[in-house]
Parts: sequence; C-alpha cells; structure tokens
Amino acid sequence: MRVDAVTDAIGNTPLLRIDPSVHGLRHIDLYAKLELLNPFGSVKDRAAWAMARPLLARAAGRGDIVVELSSGNTAKALAVIAGMHGLGFRSVTNRMKVPEIKDLLLLLGADIEELPGQAECLDPTDAEDPLTRMHRSLAAAGTGYLHTDQYFNPLNVDAHRHGTGPEIVADLDGRAPDYFVACVGTAGSSTGVAAALRRHNPGLQVVGLVAHKADFIPGIRTIDEVHEVGLFDPGVYDAIETITADDAVDGLLTLVRRCGTLAGPTGGGAYQGAVRHLRTVDAGLTGRRTAVFIVCDRVESYLSYLRERRPELFRQPARPTSTRTVTDAEAARAPSVDVGTAQRWVSQGRGPVVDLRSPFAYQALHIDGSINIVDELFAELLHGGLPFGRRQPVLLVCPVGEKSARYAALLTRMGHPDVHSLEGGIIAWRDAGGELVRD
Repeated sequence: MRVDAVTDAIGNTPLLRIDPSVHGLRHIDLYAKLELLNPFGSVKDRAAWAMARPLLARAAGRGDIVVELSSGNTAKALAVIAGMHGLGFRSVTNRMKVPEIKDLLLLLGADIEELPGQAECLDPTDAEDPLTRMHRSLAAAGTGYLHTDQYFNPLNVDAHRHGTGPEIVADLDGRAPDYFVACVGTAGSSTGVAAALRRHNPGLQVVGLVAHKADFIPGIRTIDEVHEVGLFDPGVYDAIETITADDAVDGLLTLVRRCGTLAGPTGGGAYQGAVRHLRTVDAGLTGRRTAVFIVCDRVESYLSYLRERRPELFRQPARPTSTRTVTDAEAARAPSVDVGTAQRWVSQGRGPVVDLRSPFAYQALHIDGSINIVDELFAELLHGGLPFGRRQPVLLVCPVGEKSARYAALLTRMGHPDVHSLEGGIIAWRDAGGELVRD
C-alpha cells in the first residue's frame, strides 16, 4: 500500500481474534481492535487528525501553535502532525507521569507547560482551576493557538463513529458484535464506536471501564474524573466497571506473551475487564456471541510504569515497602483523622503535615505550614526505611484521602506508631472551609 503522507495510514487497523485457549470463554468469540498499529502508535491518532485537519491550512498561514490539554497519546500524535505542517506544538498538563512520553514529546519538539490542577483533566465547573482558566483562554478568538480541545470536540467522537466503528462491522462481515468493552479516557472512542455499532445492532451491550480511585492507569480515568469530561455521557454505557493497575498489567502480559500483541496498560486493562465481565455472561449462554475491545497503544512507552509496579518482570527484587502491597482492607483500617481534628493538629503544631500531591497542585493551594513531598518521591524515601522518627507524629494528605490512607497503612506496618491520613483529603478540608494558602 502506497501513501503520499503518513496520515493516510491512520485507520483500517486489524481486528484480531483472541484464541479461546487464552481467554477461556466457551460461547463468546473475543476480538481485539489493534489501534496500536496506527502510524503514531495509538487510537488517538484518529482523533488528533480529525480535530486538527480542518484547521491546519489556516493555522499554517497564521503561524499558530497547536495546543492540547494532554500528557499522553493525543499530545504525541498532535506533535507529529504539527511538525509535519511546520507548526509548533504545546502540551498543557498537570500530570506528566510517564517519563517515556515526556521524553518522546521533547524529542518531537514539543513544549510542555505543566500547570497545577485538582484532577488530570480540567474541571469546567471550577472557575479557579488553572487548567480550566487555560482552557477558556485557548478557546478565545485570536489567541495564536490551534486548540484541538479533545475533551469537548465532537470530532473526537466522529473519528470513531465514522472510522473505528464501521471498520469493526466490516471485519465482522457486516455484523456488529454483541458486546463492546471500552476503557474510558476522553470518552471519544467509546462513544463514537458505540454509536456506530448500535446502528447495526441496537441490542449491543457497552461496558465502560474506569480506573480504581487509588490507582493510576495511563489513559484510563477514575469514575470521578470521567464526569469532568465534556464528551462523557453515562447513557452510552450499559455498565461501568472498575479495574485496577494490577488488572491492567495482568492483561498486558497476557496480550504480549500469549497473543503477540505489544499492548500497553490501557489495552491490558480492556482485555482483563472484558474477560472478567464476559465470564459472568458466558456461563448462561447456549448460542455464539461476539465481543470486541480496543488495544489502544503500545507497551514501549510504559516500561518505567511496569518496572515500578512489577520489578520482578525486569529481574529486580520486589519492594516490600510499597503501597502496592497494601490491601484495600488495610487501607480502610489505616489511622485517620477528620477535618476538625486535623485543624487542631495544625493549630497546635502537633507534627508535620505532608502533602503528597504534585508540586503544581501544592503551589496552587495547600494547608499552611505543610510540606510537599510528591508521592513518587515519598515512595522512594520509604524504600530506605521510615523517613520520620517513631516519636514524630505525622499527618499525610492527598487529594481525596485514598493515597494517604495507603501510605498511613504502610507506615503503620513498618512500625510507625503515630501516623494518620486526612479523611477526604484536601477536597474535604476545602469543602469544610479550612484555610488554604497559595505559594
């Protein structure tokens, strides 16, 4: 196949049948849509090209900069597209948590602007959120930016309604599957594909997968975060289920080792979530059914993510002083204090208050007198032993109190007798009228 531009190679990705000996489903044929084979490596190539293409000629004439609120695959695809058209690209984010992606963006010539924010994506209802303020300024006319606006742009959805979804139907000989299982990020692919498939099969069951609140899975949002995305419509999904980072890694290993598919964590999570959901369905079936999930991107960009969570995969010893060893039950039993008790803690100077959020979120608003040790650095400190003396009371805070509870449980297990987590985190403190200061 000859193409005149690399963007001509976007789409028409294969639909791979997963061997039943891998997934173990008796009555369901399971297929993977291999979006990792797009030219820039991910499902986001479709949306990036659909959103940017209509505006590129005018933007090139004015010398605009392409900009997107993204720290992942959308940014990567837009950086390539912008460079091909002689334009600059700027990634605006508050959570550049995957080092390989950041390095690749810099290699592609992108500028990266990191801003504070309360969630990975903007909250349009919070006028004081820095990402929201940036979003509104970009939306204004005459700014010198081509803002693709992936969280609200209907072309994000259309790229999949008119591309990915019809391709699945064509590869299934004109039939839509009975089940479509999709991880929810911007909600563009799940919404667009679901719309296309339902035109051929109104009885299609759509399962949306979100990340466990205490986990970070690249490309998958928590249930709280998806409600902040303008394209998210809960009516699209017949069920919304939660997956963990462990699920994502387990599924990734299955796809990589058993299926020869170099899938990243999002694809791994989609596979694991699909099999888990379909097993409950499979038990009651007699006839054949078909299910599809999407392998969103490639594993190579997430080696540091995998090394942190599964060091044994890289012949490195497991770390017992990791919050990954803390069970949900342990986290629920972790010592904690409510906002009122925490306020007395601060006023009496009982001990240090450690804020585990990103430095950008800390700079925006934090408890007066608290110290900022970002959670990744705090995790490294724990590998060397207790970072505080046993006689030193410590209060840990994070956005909603889940991550701090896991650290409190771990420190308690390590022998610290007086460490606590703030229930509800900074959000509960703010909602209760607690004082927050800016840096």
